[in-house]
Amino acid sequence: MDSRRRIILSVCLVLFFLVAGTVGYVFLEHYTPLEAFYMTVITITTVGYGEIHALSDTGRLFTIFLLLFGVGSLAFAASAFTESIIERASNPLRGIHLMEKKISRLENHTIICGHGRVGEEAARHLAESGKEFVVLESAPDQVAILKDKQYLHLSGDATREKTLLDAGIKSAGSLLALLNSDPDNLFTVLTARELNPTLHIVARSESADAESKILRAGADSIISPYATAGRRVAGRIMAREQKAHISAIEKATNLADSQFGWVQVDEESGLSGHAVDAAAIFLEGQIVGIRRDGKDLLSPTPDTSLALGDRLLVVHMAEVEADTQRDQPKKIVLIDDNPVIRRLYTRLFQKAGYNIITAAGGRQGCELIRMEQPDAAVVDYQLEDVSGLDVCECVRESEEGQGVKLFLFTADERAEVREEAMKVGVDFVVLKSPEASEIVNLVKNALAQK
Repeated sequence: MDSRRRIILSVCLVLFFLVAGTVGYVFLEHYTPLEAFYMTVITITTVGYGEIHALSDTGRLFTIFLLLFGVGSLAFAASAFTESIIERASNPLRGIHLMEKKISRLENHTIICGHGRVGEEAARHLAESGKEFVVLESAPDQVAILKDKQYLHLSGDATREKTLLDAGIKSAGSLLALLNSDPDNLFTVLTARELNPTLHIVARSESADAESKILRAGADSIISPYATAGRRVAGRIMAREQKAHISAIEKATNLADSQFGWVQVDEESGLSGHAVDAAAIFLEGQIVGIRRDGKDLLSPTPDTSLALGDRLLVVHMAEVEADTQRDQPKKIVLIDDNPVIRRLYTRLFQKAGYNIITAAGGRQGCELIRMEQPDAAVVDYQLEDVSGLDVCECVRESEEGQGVKLFLFTADERAEVREEAMKVGVDFVVLKSPEASEIVNLVKNALAQK
């Protein structure tokens, strides 16, 4: 018999003898119910108090019976409770149950999948910053480390739906897929994105080929430890004498080859003896570094004098500005009073390369469109303050909203809704569907033809 059943049986026996003793004293000795219950309790507990009234021979025999069996029931109950406490304290699953209970109470926490070198650093930083997190790990040696550090953790496969649900993915705010295998990270991202569409996901990738696949699976961003380390090493080699300015040279060398280049200062260049600012005007660019005698001088001052043999790292700013202008993302305004919908489509539009701005109400959204003059606006039909049709009509009546592509987002399939929308100037009426990316693709195709 398990400890739970023993406890239930012992409690039932104690209650039985309390009731039996009380009823017996009432009928045999004509005690009041309170006197009978009191007599029963002091008899079973053997406290040694005297009798309330002198007992008859029948009463004494009944008391002997109550002492023998009632005291035995109390001893059995004490034994059952003691055994249960010892069993719970020594049960290895007790810690797991407590851990699961704590995890179930978390909200807006971070789920770390994998406690390797990267996951360990992530967990350490989150712990130092006081951020709540849960680590998912399947390797026994790593699980032992997590226990020693007293991190909230679960032992299991992070690619499985049940493990992520146990980690509270429905209420989590972010997830770090830091497993040692690209396929495992890919499956983790796929499962996590399906369970929580608004989750912010950062995934690890070992190869450049896997990055695009993981991003398509639903990751918001990718980290590549080896690529990052490689860039750092290269930056340190180029700026080994100017370690404080490593970030500057990395920033400069991240430009395309057509935007920067090395210029040799020789007799033919005519730059020797001139200051950096004068040479920059002549070269129609910005001098971000000078390599002289094998050493790098980063971000030189405008009055730095150039010498024969110098090599200048020049950024052609006109080309950079032109490229920046060409690469400027198109602007989208999303108006919806549901915060979950706003977060979901913000992530999807950003992932598609758009600059997304959101508004929670119709009036706020109409004013936002007038000020921002976006390329397109996605408006929910059912808003709390005003109708989506009123918002679209307001936009079309303003001079700033004439060139804005208007998309009315609705679950109403009636033809009259579509007709009213077209009358106020809506370009596209989009029916809501379980496929969240549908509206994004529609906006993308419409703006491509603009």
